[in-house]
Amino acid sequence: MARFKVLVVDDEPFICRSLSFVLRKEDYEVFEARNGEEALEAILEHRPDLVFLDVMMPKVNGFEVTKRVKADPDLGNTKIILLTAKGQEQDRATGRAMGADDYMTKPFSPTKILERAREILGS
Repeated sequence: MARFKVLVVDDEPFICRSLSFVLRKEDYEVFEARNGEEALEAILEHRPDLVFLDVMMPKVNGFEVTKRVKADPDLGNTKIILLTAKGQEQDRATGRAMGADDYMTKPFSPTKILERAREILGS
């Protein structure tokens, strides 16, 4: 069976490393990016099945990355879960409007990350 590709995007190195570690243990092929520009480049290069995407990042924020990815016919099937420390309903509404598939509020447990990845990817 083909391994699912997952991109983890967060400007906080600890979060990036910990999410990547948990996902790799479950045999996902994991890539990392530290800001929105790197995320867009990595999405084009690796064509991930799922992106865990921080909202508040330098250069290009997660909402804008989501909007650009979902607007591209070649990338529109990419699943995106937005990650944020702010759980306000307005942020959730903005994420949904940009095309995000889900929204998780920090902090989150590794178990929740794996549950959401399995649910979204059907793995």
